[in-house]
Amino acid sequence: MSRLVAWHMEDLPNSEPCCVIRLQAPRANALEPGILDELHRACDALAQSDVAKALITGGPNFSTGGDVGRFAEAARAGQGESYAAKVVSALQALVLRMVEMPVVLASAVRGAATGGSAGIVFASDLVVAAPDAFVQPYYGVVGFAPDGGWTALLPELIGGANAKGWIMANHRQGAERLESLGLVQAVDPNPEARAAKLLAQIETGTALATKSLFWDDRRRAVVKTRLEAETESFKALIGRPETLTRMQEFLQPRDERDV
Repeated sequence: MSRLVAWHMEDLPNSEPCCVIRLQAPRANALEPGILDELHRACDALAQSDVAKALITGGPNFSTGGDVGRFAEAARAGQGESYAAKVVSALQALVLRMVEMPVVLASAVRGAATGGSAGIVFASDLVVAAPDAFVQPYYGVVGFAPDGGWTALLPELIGGANAKGWIMANHRQGAERLESLGLVQAVDPNPEARAAKLLAQIETGTALATKSLFWDDRRRAVVKTRLEAETESFKALIGRPETLTRMQEFLQPRDERDV
């Protein structure tokens, strides 16, 4: 078991088995190759089991998305595109996998779910947020292209105009707004317990049929194509001098940035 992601089986309140996947990496679960590899390993374990429900949790911050420091380091070494290909491709594969898995996936979100990590939220079938939870793209701040399904998945959930405006304006959407958009099913100070309760209340066959009907072959094909386009766009922008400048400015201590 990795120190970055832990997973185990436990019973829901109705005694139904559930796979609990916990992000527990340093730096607020920033997405880098190690944690993404471990998330795929957790999905492998889930796929090999007979468990039809899973709960994804994090720490005080669900995940702050891609590690800007690692991206900047790679860009300075002239390896930005190759590093982006590795990280973003693994994230995109995870998002698509979540959509396609015949498992009811719930996420319990505290604090930040920013950048590409929001894709885990978007690909979940149910989401419970703590009152302090928020989702924010941040792409324009650092000069990245959207990834994780912000343009591939989110328009299917809230509409293209809402998704495009959110990304471009870099809005921070809090728990109540996320609930009003339909991206969150409940807001609770204990999102893990509430998510487990929701999973227990759901009739598994109905839920899996609903998921299969919603994410039919046509929609999955569109999502896959859009995810691939996100990856290519991300790789195209990561090597720009202005992207490196923005990353370096973002990484400066806040007091220096505010001068």
